[in-house]
Amino acid sequence: MPHKVIDVQNVVIRFTGDSGDGMQLTGSLFADTAAFFGNDITTFPDFPAEIRAPQGTIAGVSGFQVHIGSSAIYTPGDYCDVLVAMNPAALKSNVKWLKPNATIIVDIDTFDKKGLEKAGFTTEDAFAELNISDRNIIAPPITTLTKESSTLCGIDPKSGVRCKNMFALGICYFLYNMPLDHTEKFIRKKFAKDPALIDINLRILKDGVNYASNIQAIADTYIVKPSKQKPGIYRNINGNKAIAWGLMAASEKSGRPLFCGSYPITPATGILEELAIHKELGVKTLQCEDEIAGICTAIGASYAGSLAVTSTSGPGLSLKSEALGLAVMAELPLVVIDVQRAGPSTGIPTKTEQTDLNQALYGRSGECPVAIIAPHSPSHCFEASFYAAKYALEHLMPVIILSEGFLGNGSEPWRIPDINDYPSINPPLIQELEEGEPHFYPFKRDPETMVRRWALPGTPNLEHRVGGLEKNHKGAVSSDPLVHQQMVNERAEKVARLARLIPPQSVIGEQEGDILMVSWGGTYGHMLNAQSQLHSDGIKVGLAHFDYINPLPLNTEEIFGRFKKIIVFELNSGHFANYLRSKMPQFTYLQYNKIQGQPFIVTEIIEAINKIVK
Repeated sequence: MPHKVIDVQNVVIRFTGDSGDGMQLTGSLFADTAAFFGNDITTFPDFPAEIRAPQGTIAGVSGFQVHIGSSAIYTPGDYCDVLVAMNPAALKSNVKWLKPNATIIVDIDTFDKKGLEKAGFTTEDAFAELNISDRNIIAPPITTLTKESSTLCGIDPKSGVRCKNMFALGICYFLYNMPLDHTEKFIRKKFAKDPALIDINLRILKDGVNYASNIQAIADTYIVKPSKQKPGIYRNINGNKAIAWGLMAASEKSGRPLFCGSYPITPATGILEELAIHKELGVKTLQCEDEIAGICTAIGASYAGSLAVTSTSGPGLSLKSEALGLAVMAELPLVVIDVQRAGPSTGIPTKTEQTDLNQALYGRSGECPVAIIAPHSPSHCFEASFYAAKYALEHLMPVIILSEGFLGNGSEPWRIPDINDYPSINPPLIQELEEGEPHFYPFKRDPETMVRRWALPGTPNLEHRVGGLEKNHKGAVSSDPLVHQQMVNERAEKVARLARLIPPQSVIGEQEGDILMVSWGGTYGHMLNAQSQLHSDGIKVGLAHFDYINPLPLNTEEIFGRFKKIIVFELNSGHFANYLRSKMPQFTYLQYNKIQGQPFIVTEIIEAINKIVK
């Protein structure tokens, strides 16, 4: 049969193996190559939850899913066209994600008696036991072939076998007619100080390509043509890096130095790491001894005039709650980034959820409202963090960014913007007393925005006190009941009036009718795909996806009034639905909730809507 190259619109590849098999790197290299080729991409790294889980067990399986296409891609895909499984445990734990006609690539060397037993197989034929023996299975002895190539390169086979992920990557490059240039450049740069490692990695990569080209198991190959994108400079970016870059852009726009005080925590650590490497831009970072120190150093930096940031995940946000209340009371600008993960407590720390919304809304003592923004994609994290910083600096208040592990670790192409297209940031700094003002009143407010003035320490004639005790407009400590009521109302009103500045809520699809799907945060891509597919099936639904949680956009109530039924989709037990009930109780809110540490599957959303339609 002659070899054919078949055009496909999109493809999903899932790389899986033991934590030491390099699947995250393999998936990243494939994604980067696709991005350089011009494909649209979305990725989903899926890390094991245990540190150094027993090798060869299901608990230790690490995965990286890549969805590439010749048109816009919004999710990493529900099910995969190709599954790379470097051991039996990887195959067993990921077989549920296979499409009916999927190709399976395995390292058959690992499917020995010991490997099968560790993965929990009861027979010697894993494929028959999983009822997938009829699939297109490519089973090269990857470990053996890698060891042989290592010997030829003068590398110890035990060390050389660590390169076997390059063999699997080579097979995938051949299967989808991908160029090797980007990966070759990466290998030469990464191992520049050790030519032997360059030689062995390049040899194994090409061994994989050659193996795939010479076996009859791959009759045809495929190509995903480049997508049509707006002209510009693009790069592949994950959500954590995008947040860091958005904060640096806000620092540049505002003229305020950027300070980040944080404690490392999965899956938010990448933000601190990214900021730490940009000292040349004046960024200051401090890795603190705990979460409380992280936010307290940030509050101190804010008092001194910095754009202050602290990053964390759910358990850390709970530890920061008292100090967050201090920032609210002192009315100091602060950006708090919560990259949500599955809880409670340590929970499943490498898995994604939206279960911190209640904590962000209500998790502090007293009347303590804060603004909340939820980015909806990895690239949107840049814009979300820029505007979070803008609102924090201009309104002298904390702003919480509710990101998610799915966004923080996932990546997609991002068109690098022109910073001139972004608005200026003008903190309400004061250098001297206003005419006729005998003393500086730190909590005297702008009547339109309710924002107080920001006097930096050491400014002559503007000495004042801020802190955790209630104060009046003059900055004097007060326990007067009426003063407390007034200040509580004013702080709440300051957050509420932010709604005048945020964009109005948009609706995708039907603008009125029977069903409105409501969602927020990182579920955007799945909801968008579901809405599009439902429209193709003749089911008319609208989608309102919220980026701004507190305050809500001003037109929210008007939108809800145009639909007969509202169904709220979220990766928790109903936090946003209950919040909407408290704000607009005149509407009835149906719910679809998932709490599995995994993103939505598009078919789940469609099935939920079909049940309502029926």
